[in-house]
Amino acid sequence: MNLRGRNKVSPEFNMSSMTDIVFLLLIFFMLASTLVTTNAIDILLPKASGKTENKKSVAVSITKDLRYYIDQKLVGSSVLEQELITALQNQASPTIVLRAEKSVPVENVVSVMDIANRNKFKVILAVKPN
Repeated sequence: MNLRGRNKVSPEFNMSSMTDIVFLLLIFFMLASTLVTTNAIDILLPKASGKTENKKSVAVSITKDLRYYIDQKLVGSSVLEQELITALQNQASPTIVLRAEKSVPVENVVSVMDIANRNKFKVILAVKPN
């Protein structure tokens, strides 16, 4: 008397469908991450070798038509120093990331650096990596 059934279920797990799903997710996230844009003012930075370390800081951007922005907020050049002081007053190590477009005259960049020097703010010049 043969009581064993003919249909035996294999206890093995087939991983091929799982790897297909993982690869599809990987491709999706790689494509989706390239489409993400940062909330920043679009300016062309000068090229240099180095790395901008950004901790807690305030970004000052200067566009080619000499408009000043503090963290995407348009600020006039006459009130730039006061706005920076109020933005950085509660920080232990106040830091400014200076993002000046490469066609901006040097005197405009130096004026922001002078404001930082007078108020003992650290300045990091943002550049485009090579």
